[in-house]
Amino acid sequence: MKLSTRGRYGVRALLDLALHQGEGLILLKDIARRQEVSLPYLEHLITPLIAAGLVKSTRGARGGVLLLKPPSEIKLSEVVQLLEGSIAPTDCVNNPDTCHRSDFCATRDIWIDMKKAMIQVLDGMTLQDLADRQREKVQPEKEMYHI
Repeated sequence: MKLSTRGRYGVRALLDLALHQGEGLILLKDIARRQEVSLPYLEHLITPLIAAGLVKSTRGARGGVLLLKPPSEIKLSEVVQLLEGSIAPTDCVNNPDTCHRSDFCATRDIWIDMKKAMIQVLDGMTLQDLADRQREKVQPEKEMYHI
């Protein structure tokens, strides 16, 4: 499975919020600049995160966004599936009726195993884990993540 920019940039936006946790409301334009994502695209990505209760948005001169949950309570599996939909590599994994071969197809077994493995990895990683990992990385430019 190949993650789309929607999933990748959405996770990066949440990572940015986690890295700036405790600083109050964060401007989307600052996240967009640090993550090198266009502001209109970031605004599009934030909408489902707000609807899912992961992010709070406040409008106005002192507006911005912040995480509604602690980063330690946000699993990457939740974020990726919210932004990407199913992470199954083929349609037959979630809906065996899409293929008449599903009941006797050995390759479908592999696709099911792939989905399980990806969910296991993403379930085992929280936004806090990712933020901790990011802090350990050497940054070419400190401003990018404002550590």
